[in-house]
Amino acid sequence: MSDGLKFGRKAAAGGKATSMVVFVHGYGADGSDLLSLGDVLAPHLPGAVFLAPDAPQPCVGNPFGFQWFPIPWLDGSSEEAAREGMATSVTLFNDFLDARLAEEGLGPEALALVGFSQGAMMSLHVAPRRDRAIAGVVAISGRLLVPEQLQAEAVVKPPVLLVHGDQDPVVPFADMGKAGDALVTAGFETFGHVMKGTGHGIAPDGLGVTLQFLKERLPE
Repeated sequence: MSDGLKFGRKAAAGGKATSMVVFVHGYGADGSDLLSLGDVLAPHLPGAVFLAPDAPQPCVGNPFGFQWFPIPWLDGSSEEAAREGMATSVTLFNDFLDARLAEEGLGPEALALVGFSQGAMMSLHVAPRRDRAIAGVVAISGRLLVPEQLQAEAVVKPPVLLVHGDQDPVVPFADMGKAGDALVTAGFETFGHVMKGTGHGIAPDGLGVTLQFLKERLPE
């Protein structure tokens, strides 16, 4: 495949796709881990085609899964390896998005990213640096990488929904506030939802808020 990323796809429930939702999985998982969320969202977003790519790198910490970049404190990799892995994934992911939009005959205004954990970090990093704004970003249980660079490097400012469990033992809940502060300071329309009593996962209320955000921003 030319863009290098394998992916799963769920066709639009209503027939022809008028919008695209791309799920971006977390560290050690794969695309199929999130694609099933499309089954829940599809009845409410009949024009949406759902895609879920596998990250390009085998996961150091889980040989059965994939990673967008190594995590030094988790897998013992170097900071340099993490930066290089991230740069490679950003290029491949942007190419993937461009190719899939072209295939479906859609523009970026019809695209939303829904990222979980490391996938949320990827989504928050990639979307502001694309040449044209997408419909929106949902970042669940993640963090904003290099927040101090956002204002200078943001080319576009799509709306962002931050969702996080207040009992998250993997990515600290405080990271939600840090991301929100940086996004608001940089001029992004930013929304937040706290999944109370939730750890590192996606609770039903978080998915409900995600659906509402997507319904309000994606083309019919």
